[in-house]
Amino acid sequence: MIIGGFQKMTMLDYPGKIACTIFTYGCNFKCPFCHNRRLVLEEATPFTEEEILSYLNKRRGVLDGVCISGGEPMLQGDLFDFIKKVKDLGLLVKLDTNGYFPEKLKHAIDNGLVDYVAMDIKNCREKYGLTAGNDKIDISNIEKSVEILKQGRVDYEFRTTVTKELHTPADFVKIGEWLCGAKRYYIQNFVDSGNLIENTSSPLDLQGLNALLNAVLPYVESSSLRGV
Repeated sequence: MIIGGFQKMTMLDYPGKIACTIFTYGCNFKCPFCHNRRLVLEEATPFTEEEILSYLNKRRGVLDGVCISGGEPMLQGDLFDFIKKVKDLGLLVKLDTNGYFPEKLKHAIDNGLVDYVAMDIKNCREKYGLTAGNDKIDISNIEKSVEILKQGRVDYEFRTTVTKELHTPADFVKIGEWLCGAKRYYIQNFVDSGNLIENTSSPLDLQGLNALLNAVLPYVESSSLRGV
């Protein structure tokens, strides 16, 4: 795998667990508000699998699990081989994904390779391509991944990063209808990392965030704001 970033310890990325996070290089989306421009558009400075696995082996008994984020991890052809090595160390695996590869997601769940999945929901269906920065998106792939996770065969969450320019309460009514019955759904405000794909996004104020939350709550009772 091409691993472009490594956070040695986090208590935030994997709910209820002490974990580390690795960031894979490359993504098929180009969300303008993406805070990981370096992993999407620029040349990676990779960590080797051997470095990561050596660290994990030394931290056995301290770490509960590993978060695999990106970029989009499913683009890595040897992702599942790497995950098997992590699981062999007795660690849990959380996968962050944009949901564009439902067959791979199903394979990971069917074979017990993931313990928790966090899937991004970029926007309502009608605005998906605009929000993801890719007008060639086949929304049916996203829909299939949503349905796979809603089956509840693995612990999961859906989440949406929101910006003032791209998200409205009307969008969140549609998202709510789409995700109805989901186990967990989080709305998280855009934060300018200084390393954006485009400098065209701005955060919502608390009133704006609550308007989005109130729009989706009638459909997904577990919805909440994250990081507020």
